Amino acid sequence: MQSAIFAQQNLIMMHHEETLEGQDKEFGRNWVTSSRFLFYCQVFIFMAFVLGGCYNLYKHRYMGKPEVNVPENTLYNPKYK
Repeated sequence: MQSAIFAQQNLIMMHHEETLEGQDKEFGRNWVTSSRFLFYCQVFIFMAFVLGGCYNLYKHRYMGKPEVNVPENTLYNPKYK
């Protein structure tokens, strides 16, 4: 009789430990795992925005002074015909 009660208590304890192990892996219940995941997501998103901004600045960079034809009558010292 005593061994049956002990076996039943042992079975209940094992079931309780299994449910606790499952809860440790859940995203909402384990704040260590979820905060680590959210931190790495923030770092990845921040780096993606920084690299995207750098690429956009590189793509639209200033290419140098263009050659502009200025009429001679609009110069600082205009030349008339």
